[in-house]
Amino acid sequence: MTVPTTSAAPGPSRPQRARQLALDELGEPLRTTDFVVVDLETTGGAAGNGDAITEIGAVRVRGGEVLGEFQTLVDPGTSISAFVSVLTGITDVMVTGAPRIGAALPPFLEFARGSVLVAHNAPFDVGFLKAACNQLALPWPGFAVVDTAVLARRVLTRDEVPNCKLATLARFFRATTTPNHRALDDARATVDVLHGLVARLGNLGVHSLPELRAFTAQVTEAQRRKRHLADGLPTGPGVYVFRDARGTPLYVGTSRNLRSRVRQYFVASETRSRMGEMVGLAERVDPIECAHALEAQVRELRLIAAHKPRYNRRSKFPERAVWLKLTAEAFPRLSIVRERRPDGAAYLGPLRTQRQAEAVRDAIHDAVPLRQCTDKLSVRRIVRAACVLAGIGRCPAPCEGGIDQQRYAQLAELVAAAWRGDVRPLVEPLERKLTALSAEQRYEDAASLRDRISSVVRACARMQRLAGLYAVDELVAARPDGNGGWELTVVSSGRLVAAGHAARGVAPWPVIDALRATADAVDTTRPVLAEESECILRWLEEPGTRLVLTSDPWQMPAFGAGRLRNYLVSGASGHERADPFADRRRLPVVSRPARPRLTA
Repeated sequence: MTVPTTSAAPGPSRPQRARQLALDELGEPLRTTDFVVVDLETTGGAAGNGDAITEIGAVRVRGGEVLGEFQTLVDPGTSISAFVSVLTGITDVMVTGAPRIGAALPPFLEFARGSVLVAHNAPFDVGFLKAACNQLALPWPGFAVVDTAVLARRVLTRDEVPNCKLATLARFFRATTTPNHRALDDARATVDVLHGLVARLGNLGVHSLPELRAFTAQVTEAQRRKRHLADGLPTGPGVYVFRDARGTPLYVGTSRNLRSRVRQYFVASETRSRMGEMVGLAERVDPIECAHALEAQVRELRLIAAHKPRYNRRSKFPERAVWLKLTAEAFPRLSIVRERRPDGAAYLGPLRTQRQAEAVRDAIHDAVPLRQCTDKLSVRRIVRAACVLAGIGRCPAPCEGGIDQQRYAQLAELVAAAWRGDVRPLVEPLERKLTALSAEQRYEDAASLRDRISSVVRACARMQRLAGLYAVDELVAARPDGNGGWELTVVSSGRLVAAGHAARGVAPWPVIDALRATADAVDTTRPVLAEESECILRWLEEPGTRLVLTSDPWQMPAFGAGRLRNYLVSGASGHERADPFADRRRLPVVSRPARPRLTA
């Protein structure tokens, strides 16, 4: 076995405690507290999934002084993947002859006895240590744990560090050791990070472990005192609305179990700092019971769009969606607009952002030479001389009579037809250009063009899916609820107009007839929420859902954008997965909430 390297024995400097104290009981100042900073290297990213520890590194410190170090390789009992070997530098050869975890873990537990464990992203390291103890039938000592990642989120702002990765914090605090995915070096770097954070805490009035616990608590006492707001809530699916003293909606959410979900806002599992602020303002929670999860999701979207609660981030402004318009004039052009009007023009959308609309517009201009100027052109006279786009073949120059109205109308109809159905006339010219760029080894230009093609395909696919549902005046669908009953849904023109549930033993057809008879009337003059229709489509497309009846065929174009699946799958995350040196412990900075007043 590899023997721990020790610069100073951790025990003799003061008597060992008879038992491991809980964090609540540790009232000593931070400067006299023993911290053991630990880091692990493993064969994978999750304890309990067959992954195992390959290296343990730890440093024991007190009052800024290093008392001892511990380091050992561990034979995981399985092969180490090439990816992990590149990431950590630890190979199968290196761990051959190293102690198994049963021989390596007890010395580490003895080294750390009577201390507070510190780790960066502590759930990862502590999770593996607990799993190893469980595997060896060893009792977990119940260490108090400090997570430097959580502490950094509380102390540092986004202006200081862009994220809370160990490498970022080590650079910020000018650590003497650079993290390199080896256990002891990472532990040494974490020591410097810990000391830098503790120095910041002193200026904030945090000098002891109880104060540190209060400072890093994910849930304040004020939040815990409002646990009674969850009392009496139903346990079924539905929507919950947090309201302040004046009854103003603060936050709207949905859950399959309303009482259980609302209770989570008052416990440590809720880590969003803005939710702590919201709970502090909330005075009541209004539940809205729903027949099933789809109805709850739709009601949530409608409530958020109607009330725009200050603590909801998504779906608050559906009116901000944009459309790409093919104008209705003698020589149509593409224009980005905020609303769809009944003016005879063709529209593509709704598109989520202005940037997406611009990407789609630019891709269409690459495929079809529509004019890009905003002049009002006349069929009978020449308006002005052609621009530079005509000179490079990007515009047929209708402004100076370079193309007649009939031939130009064919170009415009090609674009409109691609939006409605067959997208190939738009995509094929771009694919030929993509092939040419790749052959010329202009890979960056090819990647940019590929992204524009994907934008066009995704926009067309979304509109075609929605249009197919909008065209059905009435659609009734059912899905098993898992308990012998049926979840029932009535949809009209892309809107949910009725929802019900036929429990086990209840005939579903009378329930369906009642739902159809009492369904909401659809106001076709009001635009439907695209997100609502997409929720309905996802529900309809899930396995087990059955169509009971439809008033019109539910159909999509045979050569529509939906068949181009290779463009519908985003490849943005693939670059991250391909980087073996990327830190996958995602630790974004969160705003530090108002800290409770600390008492000595």
